[in-house]
Formats: sequence, structure tokens, C-alpha cells
Amino acid sequence: MKNFPEIKKNFGFGLMRLPMKGDDVDIEQTKEMVDTFLVHGFNYFDTAHGYIDGKSEVAFKTCVADRFDRECYLITNKLTDPYFKKESDIRPFFEKQLKLCGVDYFDFYLMHSQNASNYEKFKKCRAYETAFDLKAEGKIRHVGLSFHDKAEVLDRILTDYPELEIVQIQLNYVDYRDASVDSKNVYEVCEKHGKPVIVMEPVKGGTLVNLPAEADKILRELGGGSNASYAVRYAADFPNVKMVLSGMSNTEQMKDNAATMESFRPLSDAERDAIDRVCDIIRSQDLIPCTACRYCVEQNKCPRDIRIPDMFALMNTRKNFASWNQSFYYNSAITKDGHGKASDCIECGMCEEACPQKLEIRELLKTVAKEFE
Repeated sequence: MKNFPEIKKNFGFGLMRLPMKGDDVDIEQTKEMVDTFLVHGFNYFDTAHGYIDGKSEVAFKTCVADRFDRECYLITNKLTDPYFKKESDIRPFFEKQLKLCGVDYFDFYLMHSQNASNYEKFKKCRAYETAFDLKAEGKIRHVGLSFHDKAEVLDRILTDYPELEIVQIQLNYVDYRDASVDSKNVYEVCEKHGKPVIVMEPVKGGTLVNLPAEADKILRELGGGSNASYAVRYAADFPNVKMVLSGMSNTEQMKDNAATMESFRPLSDAERDAIDRVCDIIRSQDLIPCTACRYCVEQNKCPRDIRIPDMFALMNTRKNFASWNQSFYYNSAITKDGHGKASDCIECGMCEEACPQKLEIRELLKTVAKEFE
């Protein structure tokens, strides 16, 4: 596996789900989280232009780049589909990202959320070639990709571009053997090509933290840590995994994850058995496997401004903890201030094009509307 000696430890801070104050990032709490992260000896940050409606890169500059020397941290950014239409768009966009992040170069630059359809656009626009050129110019240190599709698509990309140095994939204990996400086969393609892996969604957007009561009880009886700690340790336990990212949204989550990974230990046989039982329970719940990445509402703007991830989270909560609270929240929060109801969907399909999980969002919104309206 390729060695990246500048990565100090195998845990990264994903800047997708930062703490918020209304519509703005909670800068003071984010600074506290950054300080905790660095004090524990970690140094890898991950962002993208579309995260938090464009606020993630700015928050990184304010909370990291403006406060610490450049050699104290690593920063990964990405080239995302909606922000370029032709080859000549890529360099200006890249320079904009550098400025927003407050840096002169990116340690890692990834072709973002690659799949069978957008890969053809990236190839046509010579996106990979442009990134390799920027690396030669010293503006990128390592070029890779983040991936959301079937294993055969990744195999084709890595065959076309053997110069790629690292692959970011979705991997967690629920998705590892899920046919729709295909994590196991995708991971094995990375091994086949000798590419180290960065893991995203180790706790599946919080799903593996807020477990059904029966599943939560199984992990609590182990007495070995938080629900998140088991999920992060599961992902980090694979031999080809170089880095596990976590998108944390408060200081307590940061402290818990940092403590887990600072003194990382592999899962025991008893813990693996418990996780298998937790998986069985989760699959029996028939929950919507949304990770709240928000690509559906941030990269491809919903023309009806429907808060899709919030609705899916509410639907899952309804299945686990049925009460009047979910209906109240739907009517008082999710659809207020001009946001659309589920029934307002015009079925344009833009959300489904952006969804890394390949969810049938239009049909799921009909289910939400039937439940709450």
C-alpha cells in the first residue's frame, strides 16, 4: 500500500456536517473541535465546494488555515460535477477553491462522487489530466477520487488512470454486504489495484449512532464504548484502509471519535458477533438508507426546495419511535419558511441524479407524503 508519511494517524475530520447556528456554521464550536482534533495528533481535513451550501471551505479557512501553520494540517478538496461544464472551467474553479480554503496547494484533490454517468463527463473534459497537470505544477500533492457506484465502474476508472493514488469509498458494517452500495466488492477492487482506501460514512450519516432500541442494547451490553466507536473501529480494521473520515457536528462527537482512534484497537470476535446481530435488526426495520449527505439539495437544487434528507430522517424515526412528535416536526419545522412538502415534488429527478445511495427519492417522497400529510 502506498505510504503517505505526512498523514499522522488514521482518522480524518470530514467538514460536511459541522455544527450550525441557524443557517451559518457555528465557528466557535468548530474551532474547539479543530483544536481537539489537532491536540490528539490528527491532521487530515476533508471538504468540498458544495458542502453546507458552500460554507465548508470558508469555515476551514477561518478555523484552520487562518489559525495554524501550513505544515500542521493536510487538506483534501474535490472537483464536483455541477461546478464545471467544460475543460476550461476547471482551473478557474480550482483556483477559487484554493482561495476559499486559504491555501496555496491541496494535499489531496479528488474527482468527486464518481459513477458511471458523470465519469464520462470527467473524461470528456479531461478532468483527470488537468488534476495530474496541477500536481506537476505543485498545486496538488496527491490525486485520487471519491466513488459511489458498482465495483466494475471503479475497476474501469483505475484501469484507465493507474496514476491515481488513493480512493475514497463508502464503507460501514451495514453497507459492506449491501448489494446496492456494493462496498465489499468496491473495497476489493481497490486492493486489486493496490490503492489505499479512505473511508467515508463509517457511521452511515449517524444511522449507526441512533440505533433501534434492540440493537442499541446489544452494543451497550458489550460495555466497550459508544455506538459510533464500534462503527469507526469496524471501518478502520480493514488492512487497506489508510484513513477513516467522520463528519462530526459537535464537540462531544469529536472527543468520542478522537479518543477511539487515538488508542485504536481491532474488534474482538465478541464485538464482531454483536455487530452482525445489530445488522440483522437494522435490515429488518426497512429504513430509508439515506446518509444525509445533502447532495440532493445542495448540489442539485430541488426546484420545490423540499428538505429531502430531513424528511427521510423523520420517516425513519417514525418507524423506530412512533409518536406525535414526528408529525409536529414535519409541519412546524421541515416544511416551514417556504420549504416544500413531500407532495410538492414535481418528479424532475434531479435529486436522484445527485444521490450517491441511488435512492428512488421520488417514490420515497410519495410515501412520506402519505405518512405525514
